Amino acid sequence: MKIILQTDRLILRELVPSDLDAVFALDSDPEVHKFIGNRPATSKLDAIQSIEDKIAQYKTHGVGRWAIIDKQSNAFLGWAGLKFICDETNKISNYYDLGYRLHPRIWGQGIATEAAKAILAYGFSELNIDTIYAMAEEEHFASHRVLEKIGMRCLELINFEGKQYKWFALNKLDFL
Repeated sequence: MKIILQTDRLILRELVPSDLDAVFALDSDPEVHKFIGNRPATSKLDAIQSIEDKIAQYKTHGVGRWAIIDKQSNAFLGWAGLKFICDETNKISNYYDLGYRLHPRIWGQGIATEAAKAILAYGFSELNIDTIYAMAEEEHFASHRVLEKIGMRCLELINFEGKQYKWFALNKLDFL
């Protein structure tokens, strides 16, 4: 298990197979999936596949979504990180997407913002990425606020998989 980043309150580390129960608890929660397609996990096989997909990202692209661990309690809070997207989205392919997913019990505590800021800094300084993108469903106002707090700008509204999303971006020069 490799630690990638640390903040004042958080450890961001690679997900591992032993995170199965925590990932399943997160991904099977309907509230978590309200703004990400309303498709909560229905079995631990879904969570296994999710973890395997993230591990494959680490191996293939050197980045991925990382477990967010509370430094004080060692509790699994969710995941966040960069994902390299090869497929085309909004006329862009081969880009880095910032994403996060947290347990509802910690929503509103600044965890997503704290993790996302550290991830942006890592992406721009350590990986030398020029632009990082993100998107959030049009009605997901809490996620919009997180993205705006970390300096991302909404470029436009796009249609993705039949739903409307706000498409955000941040350039390295605007972050520094």
